[in-house]
Amino acid sequence: MAEDFPGWHGTTIIGVRKNGKVVVAGDGQVSLGQTVIKGTATKVRRLSPGGYDVVAGFAGSTADAFTLLERLEAKLEAAPGQLQRAAVELAKDWRTDKYLQKLEAMLIVTDGKDLYVVTGAGDVLEPEHNVAAIGSGGNYALAAARALVDTDLDAEDIARRAMAIAADICVYTNGNLTVETISQ
Repeated sequence: MAEDFPGWHGTTIIGVRKNGKVVVAGDGQVSLGQTVIKGTATKVRRLSPGGYDVVAGFAGSTADAFTLLERLEAKLEAAPGQLQRAAVELAKDWRTDKYLQKLEAMLIVTDGKDLYVVTGAGDVLEPEHNVAAIGSGGNYALAAARALVDTDLDAEDIARRAMAIAADICVYTNGNLTVETISQ
């Protein structure tokens, strides 16, 4: 039965904004049930629709996330330089379109100024404390980053340390990171 088939698990994505920079980091693990299928997946991407840089990280089904990233790029091309508007339009489509409703993924997106979590429930959330995290180890990374955000560490160091802590705790997260930095 399909219900007995183990689901794809994995991914921890974190976004940290500090001192005019935003870092998005993601691990490389993809698991099927209790088996690691791949340890070097890239789940953080730089998008440049119309020369406007955006960094996006995704958790969930890879094919679903790529579909959402393509839609986000199209929204950004229609509204250049307006990440919030593009994210809201994507979330609206995601919630109302029968095809998109079936997609199982979440996104963290940033243009270096704004930082959002976009979900299929129609949410476009700007995180408190300048830290956002999604995925199976997201809560661990979020807690670690929030504890570090008021230290002298920069955004990248906070993201890397938070991801290392999440990898130590969450069996669906590894230490093979993709890290992208973007400034205002």
